[in-house]
Amino acid sequence: MSPLTVLVPQAEGAEILSEVDGLRPVVYDPQEPLPAEAATAPALIAPFLATSEAVKMTAQMPELRLVQLLTAGAEAWIGQLPDGVALSDGRGAHGGATAEWVVSVLLAVYRHLDRFVRAQDRGVWDYHQTEELAGKKILIVGAGDVGAKTKARLEPFDVEITMVGRTAREGVHGWDELPALLPEHDATVLIVPLTDETRGMVDAGFLAAMPDGALLVNGARGPVCDTDALLAELQSGRLRAAVDVTDPEPLPQGHPLFSAPGLLLTPHVGGSVPLAMRRAYRVAAEQLTAFARGEEPANLVTGAY
Repeated sequence: MSPLTVLVPQAEGAEILSEVDGLRPVVYDPQEPLPAEAATAPALIAPFLATSEAVKMTAQMPELRLVQLLTAGAEAWIGQLPDGVALSDGRGAHGGATAEWVVSVLLAVYRHLDRFVRAQDRGVWDYHQTEELAGKKILIVGAGDVGAKTKARLEPFDVEITMVGRTAREGVHGWDELPALLPEHDATVLIVPLTDETRGMVDAGFLAAMPDGALLVNGARGPVCDTDALLAELQSGRLRAAVDVTDPEPLPQGHPLFSAPGLLLTPHVGGSVPLAMRRAYRVAAEQLTAFARGEEPANLVTGAY
């Protein structure tokens, strides 16, 4: 059986995939016309954090049968591919790094590290008692790979963790239980995919259900949270937040989120670590190998066929 030709957006990725039997990687530049192999290649690895603009590349690939993503976020691709083209995501590649970011910001907020850094910048010795992560009740909304890894990394901190998923199952509450769960938790962590269901799910009503002084952590996607509703809560001083994603993103200069009180803001770096791409391509290799054997990739996105 001839190797499966797959277009790859990075030389590093092509090097990793070239070590896998049954795959023939061909490097392409997302900013340039696709190479000649695009006319017959059945598989495409999308650029990292690709936007909807990248979907247009598929029009140059008449034999395309599978698009493989390097991230778990598939919102730009779902429903946009030609009939018969499958979509597989990068679930499992960045969960550990994102979970580490969640733990980091929880510790930073509760131990007031952001306040101490600002005091250091001013040359001020701002001694005061801080809060602590231990003993907190943490609600994790999103019970997939990132949720499981976040739970595992938080458990040693002596916290009480409640998991929430799209549907209830053993050890996981359903989304319909959120109104009752939100008031009982000190922090709510968002790590859900962006879908029609999750877009805007964190609205004024969701935030109002959180108790005074609670912390919202958004490691999902910016549009999951209503920016105006979050700003209103932050500016009132009732809630705090730590976000790695925003709507819009990137934030334009002068956006009110930059100066919002009680907000720890990072520029979508949860998964941006040195080994991120290597991990992503290893996941991609597993999905493409299954596809080359005629099997369904484990990370196939529902409704892609």
